Amino acid sequence: MVNKKVRVRFAPSPTGGLHLGGVRTALFNYLFAKQHGGEFILRVEDTDQNRFVEGAEQYILDCLSWCGLTPDESPVVGGPYAPYRQSERKAIYREYAEKLLASGNAYYAFDTPEELEKLRKDTPNFQYNLFYRDGLKNSLTLPPAEVAQLIADQKPYVIRIKVPADEKISFTDLIRGHVTFETNQVDDKVLLKADGMPTYHLAVVVDDYLMKISHAFRGEEWLPSAPVHILLWEYLDWKNEMPQWAHLPLILKPDGHGKLSKRDGIRLGFPVYAMNWLDVKTGELAPGFKELGFLPEAFINFLATLGWNDGTDQELFTLAELIEKFSIERISKAGAKFDYEKAKWFNAEWIKRTDTNILLPQVKEILENKGIAINDTNYLASVITLIKDRCILMEDFYQQAAYFFQNPALIDIAAIKPKWNTEKIHFFETLISKIKGMDDFAPLEIETMFKALAEELAIKAGDLMLPFRIMLVGGKFGPHVFDIASMLGTNATIGRIENTLKEL
Repeated sequence: MVNKKVRVRFAPSPTGGLHLGGVRTALFNYLFAKQHGGEFILRVEDTDQNRFVEGAEQYILDCLSWCGLTPDESPVVGGPYAPYRQSERKAIYREYAEKLLASGNAYYAFDTPEELEKLRKDTPNFQYNLFYRDGLKNSLTLPPAEVAQLIADQKPYVIRIKVPADEKISFTDLIRGHVTFETNQVDDKVLLKADGMPTYHLAVVVDDYLMKISHAFRGEEWLPSAPVHILLWEYLDWKNEMPQWAHLPLILKPDGHGKLSKRDGIRLGFPVYAMNWLDVKTGELAPGFKELGFLPEAFINFLATLGWNDGTDQELFTLAELIEKFSIERISKAGAKFDYEKAKWFNAEWIKRTDTNILLPQVKEILENKGIAINDTNYLASVITLIKDRCILMEDFYQQAAYFFQNPALIDIAAIKPKWNTEKIHFFETLISKIKGMDDFAPLEIETMFKALAEELAIKAGDLMLPFRIMLVGGKFGPHVFDIASMLGTNATIGRIENTLKEL
C-alpha cells in the first residue's frame, strides 16, 4: 500500500468554522503521515472568493495548533512546493486548463448564469453533460472563428471537462475497495471559472500532482467527484502519479440519520466546532470544544474513535499511541454516530490522567476569571489533585474548587433541616472545641476524632456526614469530607460550622 514517500494534505476552504469532521480528516492525514515518516501538509483551498471569510484561515491554523496537529508545510511555515494558498497559484491552473483544451479534453462554455438557471427550471434534472452540451453555447457547437471572436471580445466563459460517453471509470478506494462509475452519469464540471479561478476539481488534481501527494484522505461526500478527478489525472498524463484515495465515513447526527451539521449542535446543545467560531455575517457565535472545557487530548482521542478502532477494547489513546496503532484497514465504511456524552466521558478520563502541573495554569485562569485570587499555586495544585477526578469539563473546576478559596455563597440549609435536632447541634458545638484542640489536622486524624465523638454521643456518624459536608462546601458535592476539612484548615472549618449553625 505504501510504496513511495508519504505526503498527505489537509486542504480546507477558509469559508467558516472548522467542523469536527474536518478536524478528523486532518487527524487521520496526520496519523498516517507520522506513522510512515512522511509529511503532513496544510493547503488552503481559497479559490471560491464568493464564500471566503476573513479570519477563517487563521482560525483553521489556531484549531490545528490547539489539537497538536502541526503541519510540516503550510502557508505559514512554507515549504518546497509553495505557495500553499490556491489563490496565489492562479496562473498555474490556467496553464493546465489550456493543455486540456489543446488535447480536446476540455472546452469553452459561454452560457450565461441566467441561461443555465432557466434551463434548470425548465428541464427536470438538467445537467451540463454529454446529453445536453451539443445544444448549448460552447466551443463544441460554435464555429472556431466565432469562439475566437467571443474570446477576443472578452465575453465571459468557463472551461469545462469533456466527459466521454459510455465508459466505466474504476479505482480502488483504501476504505471502500473497488468503486466503479458510469461516465454517462457524470456532468461536465467547470474547471476554470469566469474570473480565472480554478474550481476544486482542477485545483485539487494539479496541486496534488505538483506537491507529490501520495495519499488523499477526504470525506465520502467527495466520492461522486472521483470520476472527474480520475479523468483529469488521465488526460494530463499523470495517472501513474495519482495518489491513493481513502474516502472517510460521515460523522452522523446522534440518531444516526444524516450528516451532523451546525444546526444539529444548536438544536441539541452541543458543539460541532473545535473552537468558538464567530460568524462575521450573522454575528452568531458557535461554541467550540475548547471553550466549553475540553482538553485537546480528549477531543483528538474522541475524534479518532469516530469511524476507527484498533480492534481491541482500548479507548484512551495518546497522540503517540494513535500514530503507532492507526491503520486504514480499521476505518469503518459506515458512518459514525456523534455522541456528546461519550465525548464528555473522554474528557473526564483525560482530566483524571493529566498531570496536575499541566492542568494548573488553565484552572488558575478559570478561577481568576470568576474573581478568585490565587496567591498560593502549591495550595491550588493540592486542590486540583484532590478534585480532578470529579470534573467532566474544565469549567467544573470552578464549582469543585471555589469553596477551598472562599466561603460558599449559598448553604443548602433545606437539605439539613429535615433531620436536624438538638443532639446534632450539641455534636457540632462539641466538634468545634475538639478541632481547636487538635495538633494534627490531617484527614485520618479528623475522621478518627469525628467518629469517636459520634460514638461517645450515641449518634450515627453517617447521619452527621452530610450536614458536615454542606457546612463546608455549601451542597452535596465534593471529595471525601475529611480531605476537604484538612485542606481548609482549622480556622476555616470552624468558621463554616459556626456560620451554618447560626442559620439552622
